Amino acid sequence: MNPMLEKPQSGGARKAPGTRRGALAAVAALALAGATALPSAASAQEIEIKLGHVGNPGSLFQISADEFARRANAKLAGKAKVTVFGSSQLGSDKQMIQKLKLGTIHLALPSTVMTSEVDLFGIFEMPYLVADRAHMGRIEKDVFWPMLAPEAEKKGLQVVAVWENGYRHITNNKRAISKPEDLKGIKLRTPNGKWRVRMFQEYGANPSPMKFSEVFTALQTGVMDGQENPFTQIWSAKFQEVQKYLSLSGHVYTPAYLTAGASKWNSLPADIRQVLEDTARETQGYVYEVATKQEVELLDKLKAAGMQVNRVDQKSFVDASKAIYSDFSKEVKGAKEAIDKAIALRN
Repeated sequence: MNPMLEKPQSGGARKAPGTRRGALAAVAALALAGATALPSAASAQEIEIKLGHVGNPGSLFQISADEFARRANAKLAGKAKVTVFGSSQLGSDKQMIQKLKLGTIHLALPSTVMTSEVDLFGIFEMPYLVADRAHMGRIEKDVFWPMLAPEAEKKGLQVVAVWENGYRHITNNKRAISKPEDLKGIKLRTPNGKWRVRMFQEYGANPSPMKFSEVFTALQTGVMDGQENPFTQIWSAKFQEVQKYLSLSGHVYTPAYLTAGASKWNSLPADIRQVLEDTARETQGYVYEVATKQEVELLDKLKAAGMQVNRVDQKSFVDASKAIYSDFSKEVKGAKEAIDKAIALRN
């Protein structure tokens, strides 16, 4: 008989079909277990919260954002993690606001540029409006949250907390600035805020908006004669290396707004939103503390770096600012009411 045609002997050969069925069943069981495990693994995945800002290392923006991230991440462990991208890594302020609206980043820290999104934010472009941080606290409570924040929401932006960029001062390479007329003809970089531009036009300067990341080179090459910023931005951006004069004008106090895109913000789980909001608002005290300390320390450093420092005739700047207040009040709905409330809160 042909061996190939012989009937299989009893033993292992007859067990093969059962063995195969058992193996297949085991594989199916493993696959099913894997499939049922996938949703729980996905649900446990940590959400990355991207926070962008234009500040350089050492700036108040960087210090504030890093402290917020540290505090928030300690509370969010395993659920979400705030990752900070400074030095314009995610774009200019204007570009980051657009990314907030598109939902490609979660948070940004704009300042003056918010006036180009919401006209009423121009109140913080009014010269010498904010007397001090205690006054700013009252403005935040009685003017910002009830009047400005809802206008931002209409533009798809959710302000989570109000921090600080600081009191702004003028630097340039031409001459010390004591009165507005000293600014005549000076090419001055400003942020992208129309009321800041109009203010310096009123003072006699030749102001031009420019991305913060481009300012150092513009000053170094003479494309711009000067700029205006808080000490924290002047020092961290090393403007003292390319600017000779620092005039202590303190012409505008600029808040910084930790801001989200409304749709992206609302898509986050409610418990994560709550942690981010609570942490952002509690971080404000830390921001003010650091800002107050920096005002003294950084001025000393700027002097030591060789900048020629002078105080301005503030009354002459206040007098030259009346037209800006008048124009803002006439052109922007709700502006006069907001200004009147802010001024009434000074004492």
